[in-house]
Amino acid sequence: MDDWLSATGPAVLVTVAIVEGSGPRECGARMLVDATRVVDTIGGGHLEHRAIETARAMLVDGRARHFERYALGPSLGQCCGGVVHLAFELRDAAQAALLGQRRQDDSWRMVAIDGAPDSALFDGDGRWLLGARPPVFARDRGAYVMQEPDGRRWLVDPVFAPRAHLVLFGAGHVGTAIVRALAHLPCRVTWVDERDDMFPQQVPANVTVEASDVPEALVAAAPAGASYLVMTHSHALDQRLTEAIMARPDVGWFGLIGSKTKRRQFEHRLRARGVDSARIDTMVCPIGLAGITNKAPAVIAASVCAQLLTAWEAMQGTPPAFTLPPAKITERV
Repeated sequence: MDDWLSATGPAVLVTVAIVEGSGPRECGARMLVDATRVVDTIGGGHLEHRAIETARAMLVDGRARHFERYALGPSLGQCCGGVVHLAFELRDAAQAALLGQRRQDDSWRMVAIDGAPDSALFDGDGRWLLGARPPVFARDRGAYVMQEPDGRRWLVDPVFAPRAHLVLFGAGHVGTAIVRALAHLPCRVTWVDERDDMFPQQVPANVTVEASDVPEALVAAAPAGASYLVMTHSHALDQRLTEAIMARPDVGWFGLIGSKTKRRQFEHRLRARGVDSARIDTMVCPIGLAGITNKAPAVIAASVCAQLLTAWEAMQGTPPAFTLPPAKITERV
């Protein structure tokens, strides 16, 4: 989700700054454009094609920034029908490097739309880290455009660390397929197995491998609100992990691979150990979306990842696509 931070060389960062009505992506969506490739997307279609042309023209003529309004229906023939304002800026290597180091922490970017080509970077609490020192900005919303008293506008663009944290127990075929499927999704994954040789030599950037002889300790070490997915090679270990997870009062979501028969067996054992029935009811087993019965690892992974995304959005809320009517495109803070 943040591949644009890893790019090198001259490039233009394109950010959805304002959405009026219906648009293909939300405010804050980004793509990076260089002379030969495009990283991420602002929604595809004619809008993206035009944006790529503009970005590459900037690379040729050396413009530091550009801000443009696109009427999707009248001028681009897209059925969304809304209006999208895009902010274009030459990639700031120093800013991107610092953001790359802060992947696990919230940050706020600010980019001047008018006047001198200034930019700034702040931490999640609004403390200045790099660049210019623009005025105070609102941190209770997503990406938006603010205006100073003298009329100068700034793009305020949050770069949030992933809110979702999955602790995945099991490095078998299904666990490996799930890690691959989560590689580009907005989450962090702690991947746990006792068998060190089961892990691939390379894992996605959002994955931390834990080869532990005491996997239950990773349950205790997980942050509050974390999600858990248990699919080890051993039913006995699955049981121990389930009991450890059930003992935590702050579990965000818990899935256990297995059949309805396995669920009944685990429910019986948990009740025998005094686990409350309401707590047991929160355990998701079998895992995956109803109606998908194919047991191929890649199919299970797709189904479970869709289930996880649904649960995470329900727990955290989907960031709204902030929309402003034409008369209120900019905002003073």
